[in-house]
Amino acid sequence: MGGWSAEREVSLMSGNGVADALEKNGHKVTRVDMDRNVAQVLAGIRPDVVFNALHGVPGEDGSVQGMLDLMQIPYTHSGLATSVIAIDKELTKQQLVPAGIPMPKGKIVSSASLYEVDPLPRPYVLKPVNEGSSVGVAIVTDDSNYGNPIGRDVTGPWQEFDELLAEPFIKGRELTTAVLGDKALCVTELKTAQGFYDYAAKYTEGLTQHVCPAEIPEDIEKLCLDYALRAHQVLGCKGTSRTDFRWDDEQGAAGLFVLETNTQPGMTPLSLVPEQAKQMGISYEQLVEIIVREAL
Repeated sequence: MGGWSAEREVSLMSGNGVADALEKNGHKVTRVDMDRNVAQVLAGIRPDVVFNALHGVPGEDGSVQGMLDLMQIPYTHSGLATSVIAIDKELTKQQLVPAGIPMPKGKIVSSASLYEVDPLPRPYVLKPVNEGSSVGVAIVTDDSNYGNPIGRDVTGPWQEFDELLAEPFIKGRELTTAVLGDKALCVTELKTAQGFYDYAAKYTEGLTQHVCPAEIPEDIEKLCLDYALRAHQVLGCKGTSRTDFRWDDEQGAAGLFVLETNTQPGMTPLSLVPEQAKQMGISYEQLVEIIVREAL
């Protein structure tokens, strides 16, 4: 847990929650706040299994997975190849869209080009190619304060990343579905006061209302469950994953789009996977145990 990505604090919350649950389940747990000597630390501990509670790079992009593979230490969640693909939003599209899973059309743009011309008609979304938890996401509208074109002195992800993914903004509702093992759990709708489910909304209590199960038509619910499970399978995910959607309810089924599949979903008290598991009658301690057992 921990590490040095932009999602460090979330990872620490996830890791400590998981460790507490595993200790309640009777396991001997060593909490490792990952630094660049993590291989030496693990070699000294010699664990039976590693619960990967890292978020972002390098815990979610295949780097840690490759290290653990070389060390022959079992670990939770997805393996190296799946992690490399799933954290890269463009590579994910290349896998999911041919499998019949709808995703917004978009393109990779250099951040420098944004100062000259918009890459898409407004409104559009700019996001890092390989970050999670809505880190570095900006919605560019005619009414935004970014300028037209975007000003060089305006704070935004274009100042942090050389390349960004530009996608059309899909109006409507935010939905998400978790998969545990070989089963899609349920659908949650996320209602935020500011209209966008960003990093603060995800991890600050009171900023987002979770409606679980979502109050949506049965056909949309079935599509969410189907797309989430298929994404999990096509990408080769293990343990648990969470697939996020935007749904333009004025367009019915044609307005449902997958945004991304997260192979290392949060396990904090506010996180969606534990919430959906609870809705399905699975306690937090049982959830953690299921994930560990699949890794062994």
